[in-house]
Amino acid sequence: MKHQLLQATLLLTATISLLACKKDHEDMAQPATLMIENVLAAKPLVQSGTFMGPGTPPVILPGQSASITFSAAKNQRLSFATMYGWSNDLFFAPANPGIRLYNDDGSPITGDVSAQVKLWDNGTRLNQAPGMKVTHPGTAEATPKNIKEVNGLDDYGNTYLAASQLMQLTLAYNGNSMFTLTISNHSGGTANETPFSPGVWAISYVAGQDLLLPTPVYASNQPSANGLTDIAERGDNMMLSSYLTAQTGIFTPLSPVLVVVYKGDNNPFYQPGEKDRGEGLKELAQKGNADILAASLQQKMGVQQVYVLKAASTTVLLPRIGENAGGKVSQSLMLHTGDRIAIATMYGFSNDWFFATTGNDIAATQKGDVTSTVALFDNGTAINQFPGAGITQFNLAGTPLSESLPIQTVPNPNAFTTLPPIAQILKVTLQ
Repeated sequence: MKHQLLQATLLLTATISLLACKKDHEDMAQPATLMIENVLAAKPLVQSGTFMGPGTPPVILPGQSASITFSAAKNQRLSFATMYGWSNDLFFAPANPGIRLYNDDGSPITGDVSAQVKLWDNGTRLNQAPGMKVTHPGTAEATPKNIKEVNGLDDYGNTYLAASQLMQLTLAYNGNSMFTLTISNHSGGTANETPFSPGVWAISYVAGQDLLLPTPVYASNQPSANGLTDIAERGDNMMLSSYLTAQTGIFTPLSPVLVVVYKGDNNPFYQPGEKDRGEGLKELAQKGNADILAASLQQKMGVQQVYVLKAASTTVLLPRIGENAGGKVSQSLMLHTGDRIAIATMYGFSNDWFFATTGNDIAATQKGDVTSTVALFDNGTAINQFPGAGITQFNLAGTPLSESLPIQTVPNPNAFTTLPPIAQILKVTLQ
């Protein structure tokens, strides 16, 4: 009996020891690498569109007008083109990079901006004397010429009034970075009476002080391209509109990325439906500054590790531009059973949007592509404007305008634009 009792005791001791070893093994830190990439295929134009006259055919006759409504930030410009209808290949357009929209102090420009429109020769047809009797398409130039401004006289001795005497441009500010440009035909009764054709318009993104595409519609002293000839010769805006549409979409950097390893049931820095806690998420969402929130989190119970990941040389994670790959950052982690990983990064060209992991965030046991855990949120602390075209967006040299609303998922489509799926903007991998 004693022998059997001894055997049972030894067996129980071995079992307990085995379970303890197994638990110790499970609790042992395991190495992992977290990578965040900006995989967005960036577009250079933030907005583009078309305009036309009110009738059939949809030309803008003398005495008629058409309007364009758009959003813009400081340093952005509006470009457009429309045919001088009673010509062989002339078109109206502002000098590049386009119509100036803000004064140096950031106040919107309003009123008559007609002085900024010019008349251009597309260089693809011999010019006849302008007027109703012009034949279309006319005779092609033996060798197409570069686009050239018509300043009083064309190359064939035909005379023209200044473009601003034929076309009136009136700029109105609608508030919250939105403008309306009205194009009015004032050529009636002049020596250069003409209809204006359906046209196109575009606004480029700006990075720092530089427009990504400062010549979206045409380039002076360069050959006509991308469908502009169809407008200049026939008033057909379809081809150039298609080109501009293909160049229009999303461009945004991602801010330095906050990474938090924690134990617990809830994300330690936000919950959808609640207001910003005043711990630093606002500074991340509005300005891309994760350092304040990182410092706050380091004092919280359950938080194991906190990192702010900055891209080498650029700090922010730039999108894919042309052949250049997007920015990426990575961090080596030591993860225990039960650990969770939360991340956050600013949608750089917004007022206060941020990407963050959702639900239960990323479990330490997950592996591979974990982008599906990420959603885009509105922090509710700054009034929204068109992403990439807002005068108060911090990364476009603005000062955010305060509001106080609960944190909510950004709808898509939203009030301003349609965003690509999150997996086409960023990628998160845990290996």
